[in-house]
Amino acid sequence: MGLEKTWRWFGEKDGISLNELAQMGVEGVITALHHIPNGEVWPKEEILKVKHKIESHGMRWSVVESLPVSEGIKICSPDRERLIKNYQQSVRNLGECGVDTICYNFMPVLDWARTDLHYKLPNGGESMYFDFPTFVAFDVFVLKRKNASNDYSADLLEQAKQVYENMSESEAEELAYNIIVVTQGFIDGVIDGSVADPKKLFLEFIDRYKDIDKHQLRENLKRFLDDIIPVAEEAGVKMAIHPDDPPFPILGLPRIIGQMEDYEWLFKANKSLNNGITFCAGSLSARKENDLSQIIEKTRERIHFVHLRNTHLLENGSFYESGHLVGSQNMARLVFQLLLEQQRRYKDGKVNTHIPVRPDHGIRMLNDYQAKHNPGYPLIGRLKGLAELDGLMQGIEYLLPKQTV
Repeated sequence: MGLEKTWRWFGEKDGISLNELAQMGVEGVITALHHIPNGEVWPKEEILKVKHKIESHGMRWSVVESLPVSEGIKICSPDRERLIKNYQQSVRNLGECGVDTICYNFMPVLDWARTDLHYKLPNGGESMYFDFPTFVAFDVFVLKRKNASNDYSADLLEQAKQVYENMSESEAEELAYNIIVVTQGFIDGVIDGSVADPKKLFLEFIDRYKDIDKHQLRENLKRFLDDIIPVAEEAGVKMAIHPDDPPFPILGLPRIIGQMEDYEWLFKANKSLNNGITFCAGSLSARKENDLSQIIEKTRERIHFVHLRNTHLLENGSFYESGHLVGSQNMARLVFQLLLEQQRRYKDGKVNTHIPVRPDHGIRMLNDYQAKHNPGYPLIGRLKGLAELDGLMQGIEYLLPKQTV
């Protein structure tokens, strides 16, 4: 009874079909209604279309990733009440259609950040890299965010200056476009490729948070939880917040879900077990102080969804995605703990014992170079990760005491 093997699917525009997912041994599909604009209600008929299509291929719609939380909710804009009502109705509709888990995040403006989408690994594969000096160069010298230099040490600023001075103008523009548009456009980002001046609009979004610090953003999240969790309880839906990526402040924006103290605050803010988390090993591992094994142990009852991948951390805070098993984290230990938690739920007679897990991101390899996939989501690289994780789960289960299986 391993963790439920799932796969992120981007809908009909995805180059990987549901039929292919079924052939790969995928049990559950992770997807969203990507054609519904952010902030609008997800109609039941649209939910059921996708659900029935997935089920016709012998799989289930395991998790919604994601039902986007609009910027207006995060900053408590004048339009907040309408946006909250729409979100509540979408949660109700999903529950009535039998889709019981929603992954979401509360990251301001930018969901995730990498400075190199084509980082070459020693074996020839292609990964993604967050180089801290390069990101500072983007923030200070390319984006030219007001007072950005105040957020960094003199040493880091000097490194960033050297990086910037070695960039051509086209390289600087490509860096900005990748961070603002390419990594965000396919996951309901605030800016898409149709905008004439992405940097200008990006700065306007950032400026909306000028009076919102970590404390205030936490309060705004608590308001969201107070409005949504009671509806989720009634609808039989589990809410699973995704950690910040990377899990530390960037662009002068507060980040509030990135370490154990943040989870402690989250669970105190709303005590319902429906107020849960997406345990993302990749995101959390990018903060060297994080003990992922401890986080699993202390949050296990609230883990509703799992993303597994590994990272390799560098001394200056930079990191690159190193695959699924090999990296800075002991993936076998993490999977062992998750399997034990699932078995505990089974023995305790929980209604839903499954914990959906998906291979998060992947190394571009082999035929991935001939296909067009979203950044971080190649076919072969993720399939390799799925196979590795499946083998790891089966091996651990074989060694577990029989009474726990």
